[in-house]
Amino acid sequence: MWSHQNLQLMLCTLSCVSSAAGLVLVFGYEGRDVTVSCPYDPGYERYQKYLCNSSCGYSDFLIRSSQENTTKYSVYDDKTTRVVTVTISDLHFDDTGKYWCGVTRAGKDIYTEVQLEVKADRCCDTVNQTQSTEEGSVTISCPYDSQSVNKLKFFCRGNRPSTCLQQAVITSSNTQDGRFRLSDDRKSGIFTVTISSLTLKDSGSYLCGVQRNSGFDVFTAVQLEVKEWCCAKSKNMSGVMERSVTFQCPYAPQHHNDTMFLCKGDGASNCTDMMGQSRFVLSNVSSSSFSVTVTKLEAGDAGTYWCGSGPEANVGNFTRFHLSVDATLHQLPHPAFYALFALAAGLLLMVTLVLVKVYKNKCHKTLRERKVSR
Repeated sequence: MWSHQNLQLMLCTLSCVSSAAGLVLVFGYEGRDVTVSCPYDPGYERYQKYLCNSSCGYSDFLIRSSQENTTKYSVYDDKTTRVVTVTISDLHFDDTGKYWCGVTRAGKDIYTEVQLEVKADRCCDTVNQTQSTEEGSVTISCPYDSQSVNKLKFFCRGNRPSTCLQQAVITSSNTQDGRFRLSDDRKSGIFTVTISSLTLKDSGSYLCGVQRNSGFDVFTAVQLEVKEWCCAKSKNMSGVMERSVTFQCPYAPQHHNDTMFLCKGDGASNCTDMMGQSRFVLSNVSSSSFSVTVTKLEAGDAGTYWCGSGPEANVGNFTRFHLSVDATLHQLPHPAFYALFALAAGLLLMVTLVLVKVYKNKCHKTLRERKVSR
């Protein structure tokens, strides 16, 4: 037996609903969920609500507030805020189209038109390629239009727009986070993201995003490749305490007028400048190289050094040195070594002289005893 309300739902199409209360635009990504929220007027809290599509015939009803949720559609009627919410799960492209939020009442139903658009959860047709080297840094430029000057900018890893904002590593409201820094140049319409202390694991896909108040957020895609130190020069050197060692630092001729540097540390992006120390002496400057001599080597001078000319972010300008300092005595051509050697030789000579004297005295005594016995 059909109830009066069910008969009404079966017979009622869009020809018998009242004029639309408004238009709700909804945007979602393939494979994800989307929420449709439809407000209604006071007095209709106890009335049945529904979501339908097409002409809203009986077979077009997708979910009603009186029925249980399905794997595809779920509904919740918040009578306090007077908003009925329908969640559509596992979106497909054929879910795109026109829907209606309806409130059942005698005579003519009240409805709100809903327009749903579904896009692929990936980005983008054009991908900007950029490269850098481990231990270095990279700056990624993200352009945006003039209407987005005051909008939230964000940067995430991967190429899934649906989760980019939630998983953002940096945003324009939080511009510094560990190795990531965001700067927004509103005049040029470009925000940049700098990643420092790069590792090989930083290679991969990234998205620059600009939030929109309505519609899909706007994205540009970046593919970052972080290379090993295969293309940067690396040398092993050894020195001896109290002696000197010289670093030979070649660089590209176009960096002849740039700042020459020698720094010490595990990474080129966070090393300590050594050029200002008195034991580090710059010499032999030419159009393509310079030298730095470290005098009076100490044990603490051992470690990794970087030298070159030009922007330190350009890893191609680096030469990397691994310096070891030997403190063994037999390698120390030091005045103390000679003094010690002389002291040992003197002691040996004295002992020899004493032994000779003792031997002579013994011989003389033996001769005297022989003469007396005769």
